[in-house]
Amino acid sequence: MSPRAASALLVLALALAPSAADARKSDRDKPMDIDAGHQQGVLDDSAPTVLSQGVIITQGTLDIRADRSEIHSRNGDISRAVLTGSPAVMRQELDDGSPMTARARKIDYDMGTEVVVLTGDAFVEQPRGSMKSERIVYNMQTGQVESGGNNAGRVQMRIQPRNRSQTPQDDG
Repeated sequence: MSPRAASALLVLALALAPSAADARKSDRDKPMDIDAGHQQGVLDDSAPTVLSQGVIITQGTLDIRADRSEIHSRNGDISRAVLTGSPAVMRQELDDGSPMTARARKIDYDMGTEVVVLTGDAFVEQPRGSMKSERIVYNMQTGQVESGGNNAGRVQMRIQPRNRSQTPQDDG
């Protein structure tokens, strides 16, 4: 791939990805509600708490559905969540009110670095477009997205025009 093509792809990926400022910031200040069929572990830093049998996690507009979740904590705060499912699905309303949906067989969210890694049929969709790959890494602090490459398969993207009302209508 030429450097110019690589630069164009990077610009497209950044245009598609929600920026750190777009995430619903007020959700972090809301209580987190967890519903699961089974829980094992203690709510301390010694080992992860494992939730299974239909895990539902909500916090403000954030809605997560997974078969299994490992919740890790550090210094009494949740530091990492590893969600697995067929697929695990994460939905959230962005600050501008638009919806974002991410799904994959595994979603690994490190709260300390604010990096989300989606693996296994990873797919992210929002009104501006969608991205699909075997692996998608999204840094919520910087807005940087990395997907595909090496053993992570190809990347498929669809980017909608900024103003759909100005696009030509199909006459058929």
